[in-house]
Amino acid sequence: MRQIVPLALLAALALQGCLAKTAIDVAAAPVKVAGKAVDLATTSQSEADEKRGRELRKREERLGKLERRYRDQREDCEGGDRKACDKARETYEEIERLRPTIPYEPED
Repeated sequence: MRQIVPLALLAALALQGCLAKTAIDVAAAPVKVAGKAVDLATTSQSEADEKRGRELRKREERLGKLERRYRDQREDCEGGDRKACDKARETYEEIERLRPTIPYEPED
């Protein structure tokens, strides 16, 4: 019986350490989760630059397609196709709305 008491005390002390660690882990869990959420929600400057670059390239591609379509529609319009004239006007209006969103870089 004498040996059981020290073992019981030792087990109780060991369990207290485990319980204390568990309590600390539980208390720190919201901070860890919040920290990860902040990391996920925060966009680095390079990521933001990449995103802006992708958006700009998409607008430039769209503008190129519209300009080619406009040129074809103008040719058809000059050939006497009245519907092509209407479409050319609509395409030109879309070009004019898109153009200010693309920065102008003068050629050297």
